[in-house]
Amino acid sequence: MKNISSKRSLFLMITCAWIILLGCSVVRHHLFQSGGYDLGIFDQSVYLISRGEVPFSTIRGIHILGDHAAFILYPISLLYRIFPSVYWLFGIQALALALGALPTYHLALQATIGHRQALFIAGAYLVYPAIFNANLFDFHPEVLAVPLMLAAVLAVRAGQVGVFYLCLVGILSCKAVLSLTVIALGIWLLIWEHRRVEDLWQKRCQVAGWMAVVLGSVWFVIAVFWVIPQFSGDAPAAISHYSYLGHSVVEVVQNLFFKPRLVGSRLVSLDTLFYLFLLISPLIWGLSWRHWDPLFPALPTLVLNILSSNPAYRDLVHHYALPIIPFLILATIENLRTISLNIRFMRMSLAWSILAFLALGKYGFFGSIYLNSLETWQATRQAIAQITSDGGVLTTHELSPHLSHRSVIYFTDESRMSQGLTSMQWDLFDYVLLNTRFPGWQSSGEFSKALVRELQRQEQFQLLYHRDGVYLYSRLRPFAPRAR
Repeated sequence: MKNISSKRSLFLMITCAWIILLGCSVVRHHLFQSGGYDLGIFDQSVYLISRGEVPFSTIRGIHILGDHAAFILYPISLLYRIFPSVYWLFGIQALALALGALPTYHLALQATIGHRQALFIAGAYLVYPAIFNANLFDFHPEVLAVPLMLAAVLAVRAGQVGVFYLCLVGILSCKAVLSLTVIALGIWLLIWEHRRVEDLWQKRCQVAGWMAVVLGSVWFVIAVFWVIPQFSGDAPAAISHYSYLGHSVVEVVQNLFFKPRLVGSRLVSLDTLFYLFLLISPLIWGLSWRHWDPLFPALPTLVLNILSSNPAYRDLVHHYALPIIPFLILATIENLRTISLNIRFMRMSLAWSILAFLALGKYGFFGSIYLNSLETWQATRQAIAQITSDGGVLTTHELSPHLSHRSVIYFTDESRMSQGLTSMQWDLFDYVLLNTRFPGWQSSGEFSKALVRELQRQEQFQLLYHRDGVYLYSRLRPFAPRAR
């Protein structure tokens, strides 16, 4: 009876979490706060795949496989065949993050933790700040790997090696760099985890560990040195965040060993200590240095985030910390199995996690920055409604995900377009939608107004709509006589 009640409670928790996460994404999108980077990129690519077209992202300027070799987008595109909508991406992402509580619960039960205590740990996962924050940050395929990482460990401990392999394939299909996490997961299984599983499953655990190392290594080489260069014509874009170490994957790896001072100065710094504090603070009540080994598979992501020159890699606002969370949860479970989880401890710990969420969660954005462009919201909706064809569109960064179901979509990037557009470049667009009051990321009011003036000089465009600083221009069509 207790088991049934706990499962009902878990189902309710997951369902409520999914509704909240999905609702927040949808509201943010309707407030025109989502962006071309990255929602527009993935929405356009998945849409083109669903139509059997080449998924060339005009926003990124490359084939989508040249971005992160995210093959998971191809099965996702089957949903767009039913009905093409960006809300599929919101729904899938929210569901994946919420479903992470399911393997968390069963991992706790596997560790001989009671049903009530397992629910408590699942709840701590759901209120981890980065879960909520990453869900708000558009859409990223690697989010889907979070429950798969937890499910992979669950499968190994249950002796279900086939399920483990399926989880690995899913993880690797989400993002090329996750192959490093898979390799580290395999090493962890070989050195530490095989001692924990039942004697019956120890050999299977070792085989699974070797397979993870081999699959991760092979896919890393294929994805980084063939797939991404083949479809992008260049090295992985993320290399630019490590340019101080080199301009290729090989150079970066070499300098990790040959320039220890440069690397050490970043690894041991106040910035790193603060990042580590952010990561462990929501779960500090359940972590112990005595049970650190489940954190080993998180090391590749942790080191890459610390070494990156982009500070966004070292916060809980973006999605970069997500591959670390499953292993923080595993370390928490491993420690909690050795201590008594009484009601008082659970209440105090959950209260701490909720306080951490209140301090680090970005729910406050809905009452601040997400309302910045509210005064032009109605005009923007009316302008978008008048874009009735799938011709090329130039618009702002925040409006591009609302118009990305087409082959050509660009957003106004002042750094790239500061010299103006040539007549040939204007020929790419059937519509130009601008907001001079809220020009969006990578643009400015002055630049938007300059584009409006340029459009007024373009004979092939006409002003279709104007209200509250929102301008919609459409291409003039050649006169076609009526058929008699």
